[in-house]
Amino acid sequence: MEAAVKPHVLIVEDEPKIASALADYVRAAGYRASVAGRGDVVPALVAAQRVDAILLDLMLPGMDGLDVCRAVRATSQVPILMLTARVEEVDRLLGLELGADDYICKPFSLREVVSRLRAVLRRSAPSGAAPALPFSLDADRHALRVGSRDVALTPVEFRLLACLCERPGRILSRQRLLDAAYVDHRVVSDRTVDSHIRNLRRKFEALGLAPIASIYGVGFRLDLE
Repeated sequence: MEAAVKPHVLIVEDEPKIASALADYVRAAGYRASVAGRGDVVPALVAAQRVDAILLDLMLPGMDGLDVCRAVRATSQVPILMLTARVEEVDRLLGLELGADDYICKPFSLREVVSRLRAVLRRSAPSGAAPALPFSLDADRHALRVGSRDVALTPVEFRLLACLCERPGRILSRQRLLDAAYVDHRVVSDRTVDSHIRNLRRKFEALGLAPIASIYGVGFRLDLE
């Protein structure tokens, strides 16, 4: 029987000690790992070989992480985990809608990196069909339904949840969610979304579910695992 090919993780990090530690931990977790110390070589590497996930530092010589992410996304949907030293940079990253799948702030735990890596690889693994939602949305009644049970949603809650459902597993910024929720483009605080998310969570709890994850300082994600 032919052995399964281990997923290949490309680590793009210009600090040798960090890159070496990441590579060691990734290999110990059962994956293949290669390292690039410059951003401008990444698009060619992705085009030339199989890459199953990228750990991508934001500050790089040759091409910064934002431009690398943009270049890779032009040709590939390979999962990208951004490594950043400042939380505020994540807002910029998400605001540009470059398509990163997750972010990890420095200093980080190597165990957390591997845990996040496993999660994005599971989400991206081919299964022949899109993952099924554990609930349904009734647009006519603005209702959230699980089996025969349903809970009414406000129009804003419904639009927020519909937006999250469009990209399950991806982090969505507060601003993007607000743009989807308030179609009249009224000016509201970006923290308004937190109140609506709290209400949605209470309604999910009544149905025995908890699929909305908070990403500190950034936004929210719909998890189907």
